[in-house]
Amino acid sequence: MNAPPRPASTDHPDHADRPRPRSLADLFISFTILALQGFGGVLAIVQREVVDRKRWLTQEEFIEDWAVAQIMPGPNVVNLSLMIGGRYFGIPGALAALSGLLAVPLVIVLALELLHDRFAASPIVAGALHGMAAVCAGLIAAAALRLVSALKNNPMPLSWCLAITAAGFILVGLVKLPLAWVLCGLGGLGCILTYRRLKP
Repeated sequence: MNAPPRPASTDHPDHADRPRPRSLADLFISFTILALQGFGGVLAIVQREVVDRKRWLTQEEFIEDWAVAQIMPGPNVVNLSLMIGGRYFGIPGALAALSGLLAVPLVIVLALELLHDRFAASPIVAGALHGMAAVCAGLIAAAALRLVSALKNNPMPLSWCLAITAAGFILVGLVKLPLAWVLCGLGGLGCILTYRRLKP
């Protein structure tokens, strides 16, 4: 499963010295361990492992990849795993990261589904599921707060970023507009405003 590593990117002066996956097996094992920690959502775990612990990506690179993963079809974290694997080993890396993210958790989910069918009526199981939902919401909120720090390097003023964020929350969470419409509208607005700020 191992493949010779691709040369590190030279787009950034720090890339040559940055830690990187050693092999396809390293990618597979890392994403398997990552997935097994991500009960109810892997975003917070991915950000901590890939940026803080392994330092495969900077905070800014993670934000950029996550933004792209959000607008692509399919689950966000699956898209992100493909992008991270592909960044270092091309298509084999993308498949290794995706396999690590899905293989073992799939077996566990199938086993839990068999148990859930048997014990779903239990008040203890129902209470546990409600409790885990609250924990998952907290993990997502914590990850979002950590990612806010990257906005200081955004070409747009912080007030504009917060306004677009608030508008997205209102339109999707309260007004219940389709996510695709909001992404096209607010995402397009953000692209235009950023382009105008970057334009010489």
